[in-house]
Amino acid sequence: MMITQAFSQSVPMKISALSDNHVLVSLTPEQRYLLLPIEEDEAQAALKVIVDNEVVETLNVKLAADHIDYSVPLDLGRYTNKPVLLDVTFHNERRSTGDVKDFTAWKAMQSVAHFDTKNREKYRPLYHHTPLWGWMNDPNGMFYKDGVWHLYFQYNPYGSQWENMTWGHSTSKDLVHWTFEGCPIRPDGLGTIFSGSAVVDKANTAGMGKDAVVAFYTSAGTSQVQSLAYSLDNGKRFTKYAGNPILTDRITDFRDPKVFWNADLNAWNLILAAGQQMNIYSSKDLKNWTFESAFGREYGNHDGVWECPDLMKLPIEGTKEAKWLLLCNINPGGPFGGSATQYFVGSFDGHKFVCESQPNVTKWMDYGKDHYATVTFDNAPDNRRVALAWMSNWQYGNQVPTQQFRSANSVPRDLGLFVDQGETYVSVTPSRELLALRGDKVSHPTAACEILIDLRSQAQPTTITLSNAHHEQVVMTYQPKDHTFSMDRTASGITDFSNHFKAITIAPTHGKLTQLRLFIDKCSVEAFDASGRMAMTNLVFPKVPYDKLTVSKGARVTIYDLK
Repeated sequence: MMITQAFSQSVPMKISALSDNHVLVSLTPEQRYLLLPIEEDEAQAALKVIVDNEVVETLNVKLAADHIDYSVPLDLGRYTNKPVLLDVTFHNERRSTGDVKDFTAWKAMQSVAHFDTKNREKYRPLYHHTPLWGWMNDPNGMFYKDGVWHLYFQYNPYGSQWENMTWGHSTSKDLVHWTFEGCPIRPDGLGTIFSGSAVVDKANTAGMGKDAVVAFYTSAGTSQVQSLAYSLDNGKRFTKYAGNPILTDRITDFRDPKVFWNADLNAWNLILAAGQQMNIYSSKDLKNWTFESAFGREYGNHDGVWECPDLMKLPIEGTKEAKWLLLCNINPGGPFGGSATQYFVGSFDGHKFVCESQPNVTKWMDYGKDHYATVTFDNAPDNRRVALAWMSNWQYGNQVPTQQFRSANSVPRDLGLFVDQGETYVSVTPSRELLALRGDKVSHPTAACEILIDLRSQAQPTTITLSNAHHEQVVMTYQPKDHTFSMDRTASGITDFSNHFKAITIAPTHGKLTQLRLFIDKCSVEAFDASGRMAMTNLVFPKVPYDKLTVSKGARVTIYDLK
């Protein structure tokens, strides 16, 4: 993103090259933000911000050596008109672009009072949550309180590729329109801030205050440990617990704590990823945790690292029964390569989760390539379980053709359970808040639309093709005899940024489809069976929006422009 403002100016600097890869930059910022020029093909440089001889911030950043792709803001508002020293170490032993003191970055750094986040990206979605700038991956710490949905997310404010993990924060009153609230949980002496969860402590069990928002996250330093922070202003600012870390282990991959109140146990449970299994703990006060059990070593897919768990009790459609759903995100190992969300259904007594399926059974929540790190909101109204996912894939998430930002969240989805041929599956339906987006009925697809397709015939396959004047297309096929739905994006538009992007994805439909709901946005196609028995999420990057829809005979189509 090229950040602009009315009175930007170059910052007077003294460049001291101490070696081929070590530079000290002395400057006095005259306005709040220092713009750091970024070149994405460069290696990460380690940057320490030093004020009054003390390190006040450390980050990794791809400072521009030859050319500038975009700039990102470094907030130096507390140090305006004070001497600041940037200690920069480039990890390459010797640069090929000339002397380090002549890098483009030093000539282009600017001090600005404000930075402009106006959308400059062709593929920024219109109704999916995205960061204003920078990189985003897993949704974190989601909760609902006082009419507001709170979404935290893995965030790099200093570039549009993965690095410098903090928690970004956005809020919404309708699950669709989001306001960026800043970065309330930043790296500290224990490490960067990896994924986790947040709960509303209604009974003040932790002693932080009634209705305090208590967040749990992985501190990723030399080892991965679990930490706690709390907020008394509805999640805008957090105080880190002085007793951190609250949970440790010798396991290398030990992360992503999900905490929830278990009414059956009258206590809190915590589930986290521990290597190739999920560890389960219990607590009365959110600070002291007792190990209860582990699940998963012989169950499901183990082709990658297990991450981002969630555990919840859900009703079974058409019955008075309920069972427990355990979400387990995995990377790699997805059904079509890369990252995906698998799940298990069974029973849970607050101590041990028992899966009802055979160990070799693998179930996927979404059969597209771009649905990962799925977790749900705490304290949602009406006992709903509303989920969001990271709408990308670790195979190419850092390379998709955007630069001002990278990555969006999926549309919100409500979860339930249903039974098909003796097995219990998760149902996924677009959240009802999306209905409010419907505008006028239109005759052809637009850059942001919802398409309803009523399938009248179950005798022959139904083919649905989205296309444009550049002969780019997404082809979807429902095979009623095979009970499958597929999406072919191999000719969908720009695909050459990764060898892994071209794909045909196929999902079981668990019976007949009668209505499809397709959510189209500038860079995505999300397909749902209206009854919740099939979901498929795929990114697409057409040169121009798809504006033509072709559907086999025997189907009725309604298209809503989404506002």
